[in-house]
Formats: sequence, C-alpha cells, structure tokens
Amino acid sequence: MKRINRLYLIRHGQINGYEEFPVYGHTDVDLTNTGNLQMEKMAERLSLTEIKAIYSSDLKRSNKGALQIARYHDVPMYSLPELREMCFGDWEGLTLSEISNRFPGEMQKRQADLLHYNVPGEGESIKQFSERILNCLERILEEQKDNDFVIVAHGGVNRIILCNALGLDLVKIFNFQQDYGCLNIIDYFSDSTLVRLING
Repeated sequence: MKRINRLYLIRHGQINGYEEFPVYGHTDVDLTNTGNLQMEKMAERLSLTEIKAIYSSDLKRSNKGALQIARYHDVPMYSLPELREMCFGDWEGLTLSEISNRFPGEMQKRQADLLHYNVPGEGESIKQFSERILNCLERILEEQKDNDFVIVAHGGVNRIILCNALGLDLVKIFNFQQDYGCLNIIDYFSDSTLVRLING
C-alpha cells in the first residue's frame, strides 16, 4: 500500500533552565548551546530526505530548529501558534516543586482527572490541547497530501501526535519519552498509520 505522508516529528533542542525541569508551555525561552548543536545535527541527519515542507511552533525553541533544517531544503516553511506546547496558565515558568508550594493540592487534582483538569489562570486541559494539535495536524496532512514533511514542536505536542498515530488513549501520554532533539517518524496511509521510530 502506498503511503500518503511521512512525518518527521522532532522535539526542539535543550532549553535554557532545563536543569530545574521548568513548566514553560507558551513561555518563549531560547535554546542552550547544546540545544543549538542538537538541531544542527538533526538538520544534517535529515539533509538527504525528500521533504516538501517544514512546520514548527512559532516559539523560538522550535522555530530555530526548523530554520536549521531549512538550510538543507528549498521548501516552504510555516511557523504556527497552533503547534505551541500546552498552555500552563499560572504555572508557566515554574518548577514542579514551586507549583506544589504555590498551588497546594492542584497537582493531585490534575492527576485525578488528567484529561479534563484545567490549570489555573486559563491553562489548557490535555483534552483541549489534544483537540488543538490534532485539528492542526489534520489540516497539515491534507495540505501535504502525497508529500513527506517535517514538524519541529514540543514534547507534549509530539506525545499527542504519537498517541493518535498509535491509537492510544490520551491517559498514556506520559508512557513514552521525548528527549530534547529527538526524532520520530510516522507513515500515514489511507486507513492506517505506521510509527517507524520513537525518540530516536
């Protein structure tokens, strides 16, 4: 069966402040030197692929990686706010310990209703986040019918797309790893998907 699309799905490189495990979400932080190097290596890795478009989140940590990949490919590049990481509302920029201290009991509430819990301060639930990402992905797949393409996004975004491709319930979203600068490869067919690589 002929595939319709191949998606090269990438997580951005290492970010400033990564040592503290911050919740950045929509916060626009930059890459470390290591993060920039990770994206340079990814661009080299994909240099011989026949991609027809490059998409990224409009946040600089993803957009920088897309720009690196675009150096090897004369193809359209799209920077989309719809591909941003989940919005964490009042938790933006905080570490997990800071969230526990400033918002007592809220982490437990989230764990008890992982899909529908809304972070205080107009944060997204995982269900809302998933709807945003999958609506955007559906549009991209239609735009790029019969083409291979790249998305440079975020850990949460990638997990949503991978859960969808694998037919997994969203409660499994944290059951696989997405390292900084990793590559996932997904083939899309008319009635199925094939995940060729996760966290490579």
